[in-house]
Amino acid sequence: MATTSTTVLRAIYALSLTQPWASLMALGLKRIETRSWRPRYTGPIAIQAARGFDQEDQLLCEVEPFRSALLTDSTLDPDKPLAPQLPRGSVLAFARLDSSEQVLPGIHLPGEPERTFGNYAIGRYMLHFSHLHRLAEPCEAVGGLNYPQYSFGLALALL
Repeated sequence: MATTSTTVLRAIYALSLTQPWASLMALGLKRIETRSWRPRYTGPIAIQAARGFDQEDQLLCEVEPFRSALLTDSTLDPDKPLAPQLPRGSVLAFARLDSSEQVLPGIHLPGEPERTFGNYAIGRYMLHFSHLHRLAEPCEAVGGLNYPQYSFGLALALL
């Protein structure tokens, strides 16, 4: 008797981060993303590593606390430069975007190393994430600005 399976697809927004921040988020070491704009959306979201990766950001991968944090990923070879080993143009994880708040004078900021992993200048927004689920393998994706949408299967039930 043949069996069939049904995959339920659901559109989901994605937030694109440059490396090394995308990997830090996927590893669960970064739970706050900072942006110059307030999101209009909360809920399940894909975390995508952008294709672009400028030289300055590549150099950060070898500086503490970035290097130690990235090396918690057992797939990275510590004897090779880390930047070329990081995935780009791929969805790395799913998460829930819970809330956002503007950075204002006197607001409580996160401790280290989270503070080093973001830009907490006055006027920016802190995007708070929970329920991070890293994919076993990055899923190649192409998107655009302002929350590109993708369709993914039942993995989203976890969120």
